[in-house]
Amino acid sequence: MGATRDDLVVTRWLARFRGRGFPCSVGQRGIAFNKIEGDRTTPAGSFGLAQILYRPDRIGGHQLPAGSRQIRPCAIWSDDPADPGYNSPGKRTQGQSIRFRHERLFRADPLYDIVVVVVFNMNPAVPGRGSAIFLHCWRRPRVPTLGCIAFDRHDLLWIVNRLDHGTKLVVIG
Repeated sequence: MGATRDDLVVTRWLARFRGRGFPCSVGQRGIAFNKIEGDRTTPAGSFGLAQILYRPDRIGGHQLPAGSRQIRPCAIWSDDPADPGYNSPGKRTQGQSIRFRHERLFRADPLYDIVVVVVFNMNPAVPGRGSAIFLHCWRRPRVPTLGCIAFDRHDLLWIVNRLDHGTKLVVIG
């Protein structure tokens, strides 16, 4: 895949970035070359990294790079292949029911206190190919995810503050 020192390289248990190693967690069923929605795998390949999102009630914006965006209580991410907005962010207003399945980004647990959106299955999104692939905080060391890549909060803060526009995520299966 031709990763460089500026790329975040992830294997099942370890990530490497800027000369340092970080323990990480991937999908419960490992890393897959043919990701499909709900298979609990992390997609293998080389991907761009999009925006950094954060919970402003838990992380100060001053701790993150300029341009990081706040996660609001109404923030959701569509993970329903039947939704025309599949694999994209949206908003839910108080009391509004949404007819398509989605994931709340403003969570009670700390998993999404910091989120980096991985450019996977976007532009255009192919329904059923996988959605909501993020870098985020882990529940506990090495507890598997549903397909994202999770890190210790302190390590994730270190990483996001050293990302640049050329950084790629390289997931090795």
